[in-house]
Amino acid sequence: MVLDLLLIAVAITLDPLPIMAFVLVLSSHKGVWRGLVFILAWLACLVAVIAAVLLFTGGTPPPPRSPPSTAALAAKLAIGIGLVAYGEYRRRRRGAPRRPPSGRAKHAHAAGAHSREGKEKGTDGMTPWSAAGLAVFLQPWGMVAAAATVVVKADLSHLTSYLALFGFCILATASLLAAELYTVFAPQAAGARLHRLRSWMEAHEEPAIIVGCLLIGLWLTGNSIYQLTS
Repeated sequence: MVLDLLLIAVAITLDPLPIMAFVLVLSSHKGVWRGLVFILAWLACLVAVIAAVLLFTGGTPPPPRSPPSTAALAAKLAIGIGLVAYGEYRRRRRGAPRRPPSGRAKHAHAAGAHSREGKEKGTDGMTPWSAAGLAVFLQPWGMVAAAATVVVKADLSHLTSYLALFGFCILATASLLAAELYTVFAPQAAGARLHRLRSWMEAHEEPAIIVGCLLIGLWLTGNSIYQLTS
């Protein structure tokens, strides 16, 4: 269970989309406080999912080969296959040749770029509720669902399960916490460096999503098949 949760938490914390959005939140007016709300909402989602699973299992993992245990493994297998399929879909779409844009498409692209600039400037009017909603919306729910199928095995009669669950929540939030603390203790340097980080991640967003989905999907699929057949 621990290794599965560790890998999923790493995939969640390195997801480029939430990080890029979080940098925008930090760059807004009172960004540190908006960032704190974002992180709290992010953590609340993770805790809520874990609590729901533990409420269902009663804090005791179902016996091997029992219907609940088999159902959890089947769900993990389905999520793994889904992540592999999604990663492969994005890889094929990325490698497909693109037609040169027509005049109308060029105009739409320019309008989209202008709209993005307006959105970035509009973050100054972001409310705490908006920051919280953004955290919920950008949560990588596929990875969180995969984590839920692993939490089914948590045994709350052992301290290691508490530590594993706590570590999962912290590691899955580590990139956001690092950016928040960096902004608090070095606000001048943080602004420029986080902006460069966001630009770099925008350029490498697609490969990161593809590799993350394929690696975690293959791991979940292989691990689930092994446990179902052993």
